[in-house]
Amino acid sequence: MTSRREFIKKVGLSTAAIAVGTSVIKGGQFLKPKSKVVVTDAMHYDRIIGANDRVQVGVVGFSHRFQDTLSLAFKANAKDMNMEFVAVSDIWNQRRDEGISYLTDLMGNKITGYRNNEELYEKSKVDAVIISTADFQHAYHATEAVRAGRDAYCEKPLAESMADNKMVLNAVKETKKIVQIGSQRRSGTNYQTAADYIKSGKFGAIKFVEMTWNVNQPDRWRLPDAVAKLKESDVDWKRFLVNRDRIPFNPRIYLEYRLFWPYSSGIPGQWMCHQIDTVHWFTGFKHPLSVIAGGGIYMWNDGRKNADTLTAILEYGPADDKDTTKRFQVNYSSRFSNSAGDVKEIYYSNGGELNLDTNKVTPRGGLTKEHAEKYPQFGLHENLLPTFELADDKVKSVTDANAGSDMMTIAHMRNWMECIRSRKQPHAPIEAGYNHSVASLMVTESLHRGKKVKFDEEKQEIIDA
Repeated sequence: MTSRREFIKKVGLSTAAIAVGTSVIKGGQFLKPKSKVVVTDAMHYDRIIGANDRVQVGVVGFSHRFQDTLSLAFKANAKDMNMEFVAVSDIWNQRRDEGISYLTDLMGNKITGYRNNEELYEKSKVDAVIISTADFQHAYHATEAVRAGRDAYCEKPLAESMADNKMVLNAVKETKKIVQIGSQRRSGTNYQTAADYIKSGKFGAIKFVEMTWNVNQPDRWRLPDAVAKLKESDVDWKRFLVNRDRIPFNPRIYLEYRLFWPYSSGIPGQWMCHQIDTVHWFTGFKHPLSVIAGGGIYMWNDGRKNADTLTAILEYGPADDKDTTKRFQVNYSSRFSNSAGDVKEIYYSNGGELNLDTNKVTPRGGLTKEHAEKYPQFGLHENLLPTFELADDKVKSVTDANAGSDMMTIAHMRNWMECIRSRKQPHAPIEAGYNHSVASLMVTESLHRGKKVKFDEEKQEIIDA
């Protein structure tokens, strides 16, 4: 059996991932290997997939997200795309056994369980994997996968440190593997229509974007019953920590990681990264120019470290242009204490709004003839957008709506499966994940530092503004 250290060397992960220290989390860089990675057949099963070949897929992390959504999205497309689940890797013995049982029932074929990813990539012949592990592990596990010659569907957030973000971006670019980031809005027909409409220029220049994600759920991200039962002997705690500092076993961090930095940023990495990705997609801007964020634990004082209330202002626009009329703000807010407002994404121009809650473009708030004529000295003219439906009869089911999974994720999964065969770039390529992680981390850093931050384009680092 290959040791973990030998495995890391073979797949090209930095030795910094073994040493682990605060520098890894606070900006230390994972450098490219000085020499090309030496790959054996056991470590790099990179066969050419024929049109009639059945693609074998493994599961990295049998999570609730995978079970409730991703597995069903895969199942909805599996027969048509000639793909199957054959393996599951999980470092928790209970989840691993549950995964074997669940996938056997779901797919009706033999499922092999592996104690960790080293075993998965050494002993199995999987062509691709679906990664749905803890937030801070995504980039590490995706790097493992592509270095071992596998394509990957990787849940968001892609990375919870810039070091990890750079590491996985470099790995995917070097290996040229197909990686789909779990930003399923990019496969939603209404979002695709909105992207085309804005890019066409018909909407006008974006002046402001309002985004919210509000809940009132005392149990959100908390699993007290499971925490009380989890024993260190049930899991591989060292592997769980991957490249974070070695700390004593903590069942809350293992199960409720979304509440604790640096294992998750919480609100920015879980929710904002979905919504802010649409800004990057619609406009072509890779990341904010600057961010200022505030918030804290205003409701649930339960030992968590991540904020339960957060507001951030993100400024976008050309980096080399001082004309502020070419810029716009994104106002992002989220709270755990009151669900009023729910989830909203509204784009505003001088002529109206594009609302991805109602899926309509309307002239609401646009410049009227009355206001234009009231001030003739300004040379204004009425500017009102025509009402436009973003979701109409063109929005068709990808497959059976009773599959139990939301339709955007079904479409997103299918796009990944198609790209595994065509070798074309998927709807949410690695760059999309890198960019949403930059924005998410800028919000997190601003909140932690208590000051405005900006992005150093040359160094690809977050710095004080």
